[in-house]
Parts: sequence; C-alpha cells; structure tokens
Amino acid sequence: MAPSKSNSTGDASVSCPQPENGCLNSLSLLSSEKAVEELLEQSPLQETDDHLIEFSEAMRTVAKALRRAAEGKASAQAEAVEWKRKYELERARNLHLEHKGPSHRENNGDDERIENLARRSNDQSEQCCGSNGICSHEVLRDGECDTDSKSLLNKFARKASFKLSWWCKGDQSDQHKHDIVSFERGNITTAERSSKQISLKWETQPRTVLILTKPNSTSVRILCAEMVRWLREQKKLDIYVEPRVRVELVTESSYYNFVQTWKEDTETMLLHTKVDLVVTLGGDGTVLWAASMFKGPVPPVVPFSLGSLGFMTPFHSEQYRDYLDSLLKGPISITLRHRLQCHVIREAAKNEYETEGPILVLNEVTIDRGISSYLTNLECYCDNSFVTCVQGDGLILSTTSGSTAYSLAAGGSMVHPQVPGILFTPICPHSLSFRPLILPEHVTLRVQVPFNSRSHAWASFDGKDRKRLAAGDALVCSMATWPVPTACQVDSTSDFLTSIHDGLHWNLRKTQSYDGPRDI
Repeated sequence: MAPSKSNSTGDASVSCPQPENGCLNSLSLLSSEKAVEELLEQSPLQETDDHLIEFSEAMRTVAKALRRAAEGKASAQAEAVEWKRKYELERARNLHLEHKGPSHRENNGDDERIENLARRSNDQSEQCCGSNGICSHEVLRDGECDTDSKSLLNKFARKASFKLSWWCKGDQSDQHKHDIVSFERGNITTAERSSKQISLKWETQPRTVLILTKPNSTSVRILCAEMVRWLREQKKLDIYVEPRVRVELVTESSYYNFVQTWKEDTETMLLHTKVDLVVTLGGDGTVLWAASMFKGPVPPVVPFSLGSLGFMTPFHSEQYRDYLDSLLKGPISITLRHRLQCHVIREAAKNEYETEGPILVLNEVTIDRGISSYLTNLECYCDNSFVTCVQGDGLILSTTSGSTAYSLAAGGSMVHPQVPGILFTPICPHSLSFRPLILPEHVTLRVQVPFNSRSHAWASFDGKDRKRLAAGDALVCSMATWPVPTACQVDSTSDFLTSIHDGLHWNLRKTQSYDGPRDI
C-alpha cells in the first residue's frame, strides 16, 4: 500500500510499512489508526479554512484505507488456515495410502489370515466408494499411521470391522435414487442423498464395549452394574469404563475386577483403536462428553435416555437387553452427526500456523460478551467474503445436531441432523433485520474481535473450555473430518421427529372442534 499524502500549509504524510508477504502488520495498523484519530482531534473547530477541511477528508480516506487493509489481512489469514487444513488432510491421506502397500509376509497361518483380512477390507472400501457413493472406511477409518505394518494388521484383527452403505426402502421406493448428477437429454437431475438412511453392518463380531455414565445418579449406577454383568456373562465382551466408574463398581463387589479402564488422560487418545462400541447412560450431555473423548475417529455410539430431554438419546433403558442384542448382531441404522473444528489465532501470533486447537464440538461454539456490559463487536468472514459485523450479545456457530440446543433458544431453525451445514445464529442482535443463516458444510468461518471493540469476547465450546478473545484475536471454524455415528432406534428421520415432539411438544395444540360453523 503506497503512502498517502495531503497538503495544507505544508506536506503531511502517513506511511504504512509493508512486509514481504504483502499483509500489513497489526501493530502498525493500530498505531496508524491512532495517529489518524489524534490528527483529527487536533483539527481546529473554529477555523473554516478550506485547506483544513480537505486535510480532514484526506485523513478520513486514509482511515478507511487502513480498515480495508485490516480486512485484507483477516482474509489472508483465513485462507492460510484453510490451506493448512487441506495440507494436513492430504498428508494424512498419503500416509494412510502408504501403509496400504505391500507388508511383510510370513508363512505363519495366523499372520496370513490377518493380511488377507486387511487386503479384503481395502478392496471393500474401493467397491463401497464406487457403488454406494459413501465409503465407510474413509468416514470412520482409524487414521493411525504406525511405522510398523505388522502392528497395523494386528489392529485389524483386534477391532471389529464394519461397513456403511446407503439404505433405501426397497427398490420400488421413490427414495431409490442414483448418488450421481445425471445429464440426460439436457435435463439435470441430482441424487437426494439426505433422504437415504445410512446402515452399519458388522463384518466381524464386536469384542469391546466402552460404557460412559452420567455422574452422581444412583439409578444410572445401578443400571451400569447390571449392564456390565449382562454384557460379560451373556455376550462375553470386554468392558471399558471411566476410572471413576470402575472404583464405584469394585467398591460394590470384587466381581467387577475384570472391568478395564485407563490411568492417564493421554491413553484416551488410543481408545478408538480398542473400542468397537460406545454405550452412554445419561442425557445429551453424556453424548457430548463421549464425543469430546475422541479427538479423531469415533466408534458407533448407542445412547440410552436417562436425562431430561434427550434429542440424541432414542433408546429406553428399560429394554436395554433387547436393544443391545439387536445392535450387536446388526445391521444398525446410523446418524452421522457432524462436528465443528475450531482454532483460536491470537493477534500476537507470528503466523497463521500458531493456533490454539483444534477443538472439536458436537453442538456449538458460542462467542459472547461474558460479564461485560458492552455489546460484542465481531467481524465475521466466510471463506474470503465479509459476512457482517455482529453487534449484540454474541454469536452461535452450530452444527445441525446442535440446532435444537442454544441456537434454537436464540431464534435459529431446527434442522435435520443428516443435513450437512453450519448454523450462523446471532444472540440478541441490536438490529431487527439480523436473521439467522444456514451455510454449507465446506465453508470456513472466521470471527475476529476488531481493534475498535469496547471489550473482550469469550468463546465457549459445547458449553465449556471458555477462552478469552482480545482485540485482534480470531476464531476459525470449519467442518471436522470425523463425525459422531449414533445408532437409531428406527431411522434418523423418525428419531428426529420423535425427539422434537416428545422433548419440545412441537406444534402441540387442541384439535379444532368439528361441530362449529362450516363452509359448505
């Protein structure tokens, strides 16, 4: 950006240093804006000299140019973060493909069987991609890049394998569509993928179950002990629980010494390599806790309703034996609940790679004013486009699974969880025309606190882990790679409608009387 000059009685100029990458330094922008404000304040109010009026207008033009430069920097940072995310995904994919290559062969019969199992899993992954339009091994693959190919094959043998496919209500159903875009005789038709139900079918029998429970509940503790005993004696499964739960079980009876747990929090990073199925006993908060434990792939989750509302818990605990018996046999109707991946970029960061995160959320990330009495001032960008400046109590970036949570209370729409998208919902905006948005899943959102904001902002992730956002700090949010697969009692649509009917009493009113006046 070239220096701007204006003359009054002499020559006055404001210079803007330009780094090599073409983006202006934030500190220089701030100091330049302050210098402009000081010059404007020093302008005499009593004189009406034309040169001073022209000088003031020139200073205002410089201030606008500095603001555009700051917006350009924010756009460049958002683009750099997106390129970094794409690079990491491509690098992980390449490493995954490298370990699919030739491995060490041995004449031992067990090793040969494991190698054949791994090769068959890869072949089925390619066939699934070509025929059904969705690859379960890509959606829910383990994602571990071990240097030893033998350990990779052992992982295939230890964990139960499964595949996902689009399920239709019979070949004669109207929902039986092709998962492609068709150009036939000049007419464009597309597949209605959201109308299809995803089905999970076990290829090997599940061996390990992780049970997560709501704390401080006597009924949940009793049900957990009963379920652990039944899964061990009737299904011969290995059981994992949290350290707190294992202490409660062993204190009750030494019979539960077989129950496994972990000692360090870092061990939870490898849970997805050991666990075939996750069972939650509680409400939606327990499902959120289960999702937060897995920073990468998430095993299928079976949520039992023992909470208040239960938008994500369709199974009733009274019939857990019948449900689990059916789910362990398969196939299972699955809802893939998308998660958001969030990074915090501080203003003092030397580059866009110095971020705090990633932080994965299943419901929403909220940016609010905290204890401050001032309105929040948030600049929002979608990819390279400026969206708006939020002035109000805050902003909610929600998944479709979280559309029935905080976003709904703030006036957002209820959205089917299978619809891929990001909800952009303001909290008490100081504008009557500020309506919520639903953005596509592929975009990257950036929310930045401008330098002229009166106060700091606070970001919370699924209601916890609050972080302060000072002037110049930014929150970058995009759709995460790893969804949370939750089991359905019937299918995703039936479970969603049942949850809003039972939980919210949606559109519940008395039926109009039939014996009133009629238009015949």
